[in-house]
Amino acid sequence: MKTKQFNKSEIQEVIQCLKEGKVIAFPTDTVYGIGVVYDMEEALDKLKQAKKRPDVKPIPMMVATLSQIDRVANVSKKYKFLLENLMPGALTIVVQKKEGLPSYVNNGLDTIAIRMPNDEFVLALMNQINKPLLVSSANISAQTSCSNSDDVLAQLDGRMDGIVIGQSKSDIPSTIVDLTTDQIVILREGAISKEEIMKYV
Repeated sequence: MKTKQFNKSEIQEVIQCLKEGKVIAFPTDTVYGIGVVYDMEEALDKLKQAKKRPDVKPIPMMVATLSQIDRVANVSKKYKFLLENLMPGALTIVVQKKEGLPSYVNNGLDTIAIRMPNDEFVLALMNQINKPLLVSSANISAQTSCSNSDDVLAQLDGRMDGIVIGQSKSDIPSTIVDLTTDQIVILREGAISKEEIMKYV
């Protein structure tokens, strides 16, 4: 497979590739991401193969709006204020999935991890496709995450369909919080501190 390189100005071509089920890497507000449209099972399989990611490990979802979260997951009213204040941003939430979500999206689990990136380009991709994406860090599983397209190509050139050339805004991953119970649990502290999160809970 030849990995095609895009500039951000070629957003319509990138959108078309994603709609065709292709695997595309792009810079985000945290580390470089690699993703597919969420409801394309074959594309998701290709993404896992590209990363050499264990099939049993689900890929997090990226959304462009809070309403997209409501389409796929159930968030307790207690935590709505947290989402309204820290999204978009470097926050990944683990929440209960909705019944109708295809099992392949999150490996049949009851929960799903979701993030809304604070990045105009990535938000534009999802807004114009009008669907969430499934996005993982753009690297071979268990290897170092990347913050620029050169490093991504060093690991994934020829394993993905395309890449948007550029630099991510940070090399620090998102903070992951579990919102499935009455007590918030920090699963990974990243770009957003525990203290910042607890201000809104």
